[in-house]
Amino acid sequence: MRTSCRHLALAGVSAVVAFGLAAVSAPVARAADTTLSVVVADYGTGPADASLKYWQTIADDFHAANPTITVKIQSINWNDFDTKVQTMVQNRQYPDITEGDYFSNYAQEGLLYKVSDVMTDPSNLMPAFTKLGSYGGVQYGMPFTTSSRAFFYNKKLFAQAGIAAPPTTWDELMTDAGKITALGKIGYGMPLGPEEAQAETLLWFLGNDGGYQDADGKYTINSPQNVETMEFMTKLVKAGDTEPNPGTKNRAELLEQFAQGDVGMMNGITTLLPIIKTANKLTDADWGTTAITGKTGPISKTLGVCDFMAAFKGDGTKLDAIKKFIDFTYQDKYQIAFDQEYNLLPGTVSGAAAFSKIDPALAPFMTALPNAVQYPADTAWAQVKTQIQQIIGTAIGPDPKSVLDTIQQTALKGS
Repeated sequence: MRTSCRHLALAGVSAVVAFGLAAVSAPVARAADTTLSVVVADYGTGPADASLKYWQTIADDFHAANPTITVKIQSINWNDFDTKVQTMVQNRQYPDITEGDYFSNYAQEGLLYKVSDVMTDPSNLMPAFTKLGSYGGVQYGMPFTTSSRAFFYNKKLFAQAGIAAPPTTWDELMTDAGKITALGKIGYGMPLGPEEAQAETLLWFLGNDGGYQDADGKYTINSPQNVETMEFMTKLVKAGDTEPNPGTKNRAELLEQFAQGDVGMMNGITTLLPIIKTANKLTDADWGTTAITGKTGPISKTLGVCDFMAAFKGDGTKLDAIKKFIDFTYQDKYQIAFDQEYNLLPGTVSGAAAFSKIDPALAPFMTALPNAVQYPADTAWAQVKTQIQQIIGTAIGPDPKSVLDTIQQTALKGS
């Protein structure tokens, strides 16, 4: 998900209060204890909503029920999570459990436990993400939190610009963006900065029947459809219908600007909902969501993203403790608490069913999940993703194909 997320946090802390997530100090391990090292990504925006609070509450609750097992939580800024975990693995300082991105190369190297080894009821995991969390037909990654994307538009700006309805085609989007830009606002927000360029890029590729891979799982990053898509995106940027220099713009900043009423349209995520409420500049009647705009019409697909838990084998002595902690963590109450805190969606079937009853506004996003397109699940993806984040912004220019060719070569080398 990195929904990245990459995920902006809900400013409110109601879920934290409900679950008493106040304490952050870890219990002291006794000599005879089993100690689990749990490394998690931080989805928060500061101390008030830091993910460490959420995880420490689970660790404390778990320790009360299992006094011989101590859980030590290490929270890492989302933007640094991948790199730091990769460094731990390279230095053979394996965490016992991670929550964040999952990379199948760890499974390929034999470092991870199978899900069936560390979870009593794997069938409760969201089935749409089984393939994404698998390697060689075996599931290693456990969906922990999920999200899907939609096209957000500012109805207030649309009315001021004389636009009657959200665009359904790229040409309509460009025309509408130009009208909104004439009002002194950003017509279309295009976040191609390093935070989550891979998501924005894929949504545009899907709009032209492109993508990162074909139906057989072969990389097609430099396909004619994708090149044509980047050429249109370049045209949009050159016309001044987006923010300046999209390659340096992260999604988080654009979400804030949308909430302030300064962006006419953008592809967004559920985390935008609380940001809009916190900004208090747009009423619920001032904005709307619809299907992602495609070249010739709205597309039926969207991007579904998922962050995973994974369990490392280490020296093989902690399997029972790992399984107890994972089963404990995947209780519905903890799934719901996390997703209420960060406006994301559950990673379990039972959690999603319970959450739909609590927050009907998120039901459309959960409905989209089963048919959502996902990122590649092969061992090349980690490098491909990083390169997209670093250079896709340079494809906005006179020669997008050469940039896509470079990324394609990286994908082929790693496959």
